[in-house]
Amino acid sequence: MKANPWAFHLHPAALAAVGALGAIYAWAVRHVAATAGAGALPTPRQRWWLAGASGTLLVALEWPVADLAAHWSLTALLVQRLLLTLAVAPMLLLSLPTPLVAWLTRPAPVDRTVELATRPVAAIAVFTVVVVGTLFTPAVAAQAADPWVRAATDVLLIVAGMVLWAPVLEHLPGVRHPAAIGLAAYLFVQSIVPSFPSVIFVFSHHPLYPSFADAHRAIGLSALNDQQLAGVVAKLATLPVLWTVAWVSLTRAEHGRGEGGDEDTRTLTWAEVERHLERAERAERRHDRHPPGRHRTPQRPPEG
Repeated sequence: MKANPWAFHLHPAALAAVGALGAIYAWAVRHVAATAGAGALPTPRQRWWLAGASGTLLVALEWPVADLAAHWSLTALLVQRLLLTLAVAPMLLLSLPTPLVAWLTRPAPVDRTVELATRPVAAIAVFTVVVVGTLFTPAVAAQAADPWVRAATDVLLIVAGMVLWAPVLEHLPGVRHPAAIGLAAYLFVQSIVPSFPSVIFVFSHHPLYPSFADAHRAIGLSALNDQQLAGVVAKLATLPVLWTVAWVSLTRAEHGRGEGGDEDTRTLTWAEVERHLERAERAERRHDRHPPGRHRTPQRPPEG
């Protein structure tokens, strides 16, 4: 398997995954538009976001990135993970029309999961657990040995990336969006906490991953140098992306205040109003089924 690190071959599973993504997207859009009307159809910009997500996904899951990431180079693995979480995940979210998101997240268990997981503190915890947990040495060894584990890890990373970006993107109904200063703080923490393994990679004095012991054959660097380079790449890629988004958010808020507006200039959409009404209705039904005091032990009436 590791005879030639640069041997070209296609990954049919990656091509099938990208094709299935496009087919499911088209079916879901048509299904929602049949009931919600033409407003549920994607805009040209959203179609471009989908094309960008599909193309980036192919880059991450096809030769040579996928081959190097699986067996040869920790740097390639980190590049692949950055593509999935910082590029594919937000572009997929941006490609979704708001009515489609509302339909996908309408079932109560899904809505509750989205509501809880995308709260800023929870989103930081979820993203950190996934990113750090999938970098433990046994997890990386399992990814190198089993293509199904690699596929599951890639899906998990994309989902974690969506959790990361959900509080940032304002068109997603039912997601709590912090104000500009809160969003900047959220992105700052997301850029620091989940990426602390990169510090370990840079300052470690010995290689941590036997799976990449032959890195010199692929990229001309020792396993230790490859590991140190991976740490630098992770930091240099993550900080500019997340801090730039934070800076844009603060700049827009400052511009809004300068024009006499409020700091929070987000437009309240009907999908968001509808989601809050649905949640209120579900809460009322739960209250009716379990009214306060229903399970209290009845008191004995006083005698005589």
